Amino acid sequence: MHLPEWMQEWLEVLIPGLQIFLIIVAAWLLNRLFKRIISRVGQHYDLPHELLMPLRGVVRWVIIAATILLLLERLGMSATVLWTAFTGFATVGAVAFFAAWSVLSNLFCAMLIVTVGPFRLGDYIEVLDTAEKPGAKGRVIDLNMLYTTLQDDSAPAGIPNLLQIPNSLIFQRVIRRWKGGMPVDTSPASEHEEASAITLTTPAHTPQA
Repeated sequence: MHLPEWMQEWLEVLIPGLQIFLIIVAAWLLNRLFKRIISRVGQHYDLPHELLMPLRGVVRWVIIAATILLLLERLGMSATVLWTAFTGFATVGAVAFFAAWSVLSNLFCAMLIVTVGPFRLGDYIEVLDTAEKPGAKGRVIDLNMLYTTLQDDSAPAGIPNLLQIPNSLIFQRVIRRWKGGMPVDTSPASEHEEASAITLTTPAHTPQA
């Protein structure tokens, strides 16, 4: 039994359309299923929310990529060509990502500094390797997407010196912070310090002939 030509033309459109619809519905159901599985695993093992969110994102993007490949294949594109193009783009993207990782990390840390606020402009900070060793010290005078700029405290008088610290380094070191500037020591001087000060400020008497 031969179908009319008009019905065959409609079937050539309806069948791929139905397949595309089923692929999208299957991808949506699969995404919900994996999201529920990840949530239950997180509750069962008491995993932190910061770990579950990236995991959900990775699963979602993998499903989206696989869905796009299947849809393009249904539209008549070769699966081999699509897979070759996908792997090529993925490789180039991975190389570019790792090559620009230092810049991207500084950009991300700059946003964290602005939102979290470990220090502000005008604060006096010291960037330490450890709490026992001295480090870069100065007043925060600028913050951009790559560097935090300090006015160096150890520079000679009259010769300004600036320290540009990568933003990513801020989150890898111990930060000592004074809000608004260095603290002023208002404790009273000891008797020894007062005697030393008097000795230094009193002029010496020369013996008379």
